[in-house]
Amino acid sequence: MQYIGRFAPSPTGPLHFGSLVAAVASYCDAKVNDGQWLVRMEDLDKPREVKGAAADILRTLEAYGFVWDDEVVYQSQRAEYYENALNSLKDIGLVYPCTCSRKEIADSATASGIEGAIYPKTCLKHGLKPNTSEAYRALTIDKNIAFFDEIQGEVSQNLAHDIGDFVLKRADGLFAYQLALVVDDALQSITQIVRGADLLDSTPRQIYLQQLLGFVTPHYAHVPVASNAAGEKLSKQTLATPISTGIPRHALFDALSFLGQQPPTEIKNATLNELWHWAITNWNLAKVPKQRQIMVAK
Repeated sequence: MQYIGRFAPSPTGPLHFGSLVAAVASYCDAKVNDGQWLVRMEDLDKPREVKGAAADILRTLEAYGFVWDDEVVYQSQRAEYYENALNSLKDIGLVYPCTCSRKEIADSATASGIEGAIYPKTCLKHGLKPNTSEAYRALTIDKNIAFFDEIQGEVSQNLAHDIGDFVLKRADGLFAYQLALVVDDALQSITQIVRGADLLDSTPRQIYLQQLLGFVTPHYAHVPVASNAAGEKLSKQTLATPISTGIPRHALFDALSFLGQQPPTEIKNATLNELWHWAITNWNLAKVPKQRQIMVAK
């Protein structure tokens, strides 16, 4: 099977160093394996989207020398695929409607998981509130979902105990990240997912949905997340500095160093094409650090 990888940014602001790290890792791993590298814009959450950010992200990727192998996919244009998947899950009885607010869940929860309060299945047990918009949740089971991550090693999670019944479609009508991503990875025939370790805890949910929908599970490799001095992941929310397109080879060199590839100092002043040639020729996933987060002076 041909290697098909992807980079899937959210257009909530410009690319920062943490975004570049994920893009470089996925790109190098695809190219060293003679694979395809796709770009998908995860623009489902329109209230958080920054106008013009998607086009800015693509311009930045081009300035850094990234070349994608097919048309860019925009999740905002693919609601019918997500609705079909949701209906398939409804048909097998593993999705149910929910009218609980976040406050009601926080007040009624009796257990906590890795992402906070575990939903206590209120709407499954007691029915829905009238005249209230419905979300839809995936019914989880008391079963371990395990997989081998090519960087982090063995990962196992009990969805019922660690996550609880998670949302697939929000009460405002927007599809949730977990469902949309799984559907798009399947439709784009993604075989390898190289991304930040901040998404490691989401992977068992995605594998669970893949299993329910009859999709093939890709291989995973979760690279360390770049964090600031306060230990916060670099993101738009933590006001991470956008990467400059002025001298892209310098930031590219720093990303390769962050990823443990040990580029020689002299290559920092090479041309962008020469730096990419070195990066792809010498890419070694085994050298990527296993830490989930690494602080950077950015």
